[in-house]
Amino acid sequence: MTDSEPYRQSLSLDARIEAILFVAPAPVSIQQLAEALATAPGEIEESLRRLDRALQNARGIRLQRHEGRYQLTTAPELAEEVEKFLGLEATARLSRAALETLAIVAYRQPITRPGVDAIRGVNSDGVIKSLLSKGLIQEIGRTEGPGRPILYGSTQDFLSHFGINSLDDLPPFELLEQEGVSQDEEQRLLKD
Repeated sequence: MTDSEPYRQSLSLDARIEAILFVAPAPVSIQQLAEALATAPGEIEESLRRLDRALQNARGIRLQRHEGRYQLTTAPELAEEVEKFLGLEATARLSRAALETLAIVAYRQPITRPGVDAIRGVNSDGVIKSLLSKGLIQEIGRTEGPGRPILYGSTQDFLSHFGINSLDDLPPFELLEQEGVSQDEEQRLLKD
């Protein structure tokens, strides 16, 4: 037993998870944490919930989750200060077309480019290529229909860019029916 062993064992599971997430080069799954800490996945999940609550209270970092993986990120409220400190320019601004397309992908994923085009009413090839190159959307599969079009979904970088923890944190989507589009029309547009 090393000199630091008693101290390490006295640290809470939350603290041990926080340390691993702090040094992890990429988002980490519950299973990876369970294996690293020799702890049951259920205990890891509960600890992640406690850690998430603790980090919401006037802290500079947040726990972000996407597709069952977790990572620590800067609190979105501090983005300006962090960008200034790192010397990052505001060139990461997105055009209206890019924001429109991102919103469609985020709320309708998985969705094809023709599905995005149908909702936007214009060709989205260039915007989708740009969003792919920025890592904000990704190819997540193909449909079974004719030509097997590519399906797109959002990425972890999308969540980080907008400072949200998960897709569940997106504001509620107003139903298209309220704008005069029937569910049958909506389904037809989304299948295109």
